Amino acid sequence: MALNLDGIYGAFIDNRFVIRPGAETFSATDPATGAHLAKLVRGTAVDVDDAVAAARKAFPEWAATSVEQRSQMLGRLADFLESDCDYHARIDSYDIGRRLYETTYDQIVAIGQYRYFAAAILTFEGLSRPLPGDGIFLTRHEPLGVCALVIPWNVPAIMVASKIAPALAAGNTVVLKPDENASLSTMELAKKIATIFPPGVVNIVPGYGPEVGQTLINHPGVNKLSFTGSTEVGRLVAHAGAEALLPVTLELGGKSPNIVFPDIDDIDAVVDNAAFAGMYCNGQSCLAGTRLFLHADIYDEFINRLVDRLAAARIGGAFEENVTLTCLVSEKQGRRVSNYIQRGLDEGAKLLHGGKRRAVAGNDAGWFIEPTLFEATNAMSVAREEIFGPVLSVIKWNDYETMIAQANDSEYGLASGLYTGNLNNALKTARRLEAGSVWVNQYFNLGNGTPFGGYKNSGLGREFSHETLKHFTQVKSLAVAGVVPPPFYIG
Repeated sequence: MALNLDGIYGAFIDNRFVIRPGAETFSATDPATGAHLAKLVRGTAVDVDDAVAAARKAFPEWAATSVEQRSQMLGRLADFLESDCDYHARIDSYDIGRRLYETTYDQIVAIGQYRYFAAAILTFEGLSRPLPGDGIFLTRHEPLGVCALVIPWNVPAIMVASKIAPALAAGNTVVLKPDENASLSTMELAKKIATIFPPGVVNIVPGYGPEVGQTLINHPGVNKLSFTGSTEVGRLVAHAGAEALLPVTLELGGKSPNIVFPDIDDIDAVVDNAAFAGMYCNGQSCLAGTRLFLHADIYDEFINRLVDRLAAARIGGAFEENVTLTCLVSEKQGRRVSNYIQRGLDEGAKLLHGGKRRAVAGNDAGWFIEPTLFEATNAMSVAREEIFGPVLSVIKWNDYETMIAQANDSEYGLASGLYTGNLNNALKTARRLEAGSVWVNQYFNLGNGTPFGGYKNSGLGREFSHETLKHFTQVKSLAVAGVVPPPFYIG
């Protein structure tokens, strides 16, 4: 299926693409081949101003729409994506280099997010209780206003859906800044948004972080900040929110522990799932299980099978059959991952598999990194810092308390996993892990309606769930007395 992309995409404001005379552009390229895909306008402060103004103008009428109307529109957007799932998945595979199987799954998750929040808003109800006499006390969940949404490049379809679906469902209008490395599917989605939602409800400004992202999060016309990305940038967003006294939600970095107990029943299944936890999305995932805590009693057998599993991984282009790993999103990211691998070696980590860049025919520009396995300690850089590549560090354990302390010895607390056949092990360990998500016997077990977010430096707030709607609304208390009370103040 050939892509039918526009030659150039402008900022999407008031349901139309805006390209100003003399506007600068940047190129979207296939990271595997280096081929040019399309041009995008390099957004400016003027574009942000206009997008925020459009969102503010549209807000009163949009906020006044019924939840049934908003639900119906989100459902129509989900239907559109479902009917054109293959095409949008291919756009992302070209744009960010991930295998088509994965980007197709991204679309399925995104469709689920639109449908989930279309349903969730229908049951997002306030509270009531009686007051003395014939009075009543009520609460209302009211929209915040204009929401500034900033997303990363690794899973663009999911990121767009997880931000705009709850924001729109709750009655807000939005200005979205996609990542400059992954804007194309979002800009294509805008075409359908224009046929479903009123002008100004959804606005999208492509461009670079310092020019668009920073301007947007500091804009006086926004009422809410929502950001997914690095912890370093997340702190800047949090600071901007604190300065303006705005509500902020942040989904940030991770260095997630994945714990294997010696009582597992099917070692091959656990080996496969642990490999998947570290390597899915080419390791470019904030919730990847990149610290594998492996019990000493099964260590040698498990490592041998894990090395065999990683060695069997097929590295190739995004559209090849049965591919396991594809290229990283950019040369910059490829060099970052390669530098971390070298740091691991320099710090004394034992390389058990991989570690090299692989050449793939017909994809000369791509940074294809072999699935890399280190035997490490929890103090090494490869076990402490977020690499965002296919690098897994294994740490041997035999004392439970020491293992728990090391698993929690991280600035992050986004996700975690564990494998055991013992219910007590599962419940006790899940309670003690300092992470927003704990997955037992299946990593990445995240579904619609499951709150997702982190402890510590992994962020603030929760996404993917009913809880998210609370982050996009404010509560108003309304007390209604049946009659005016008798005088109680004498001046």
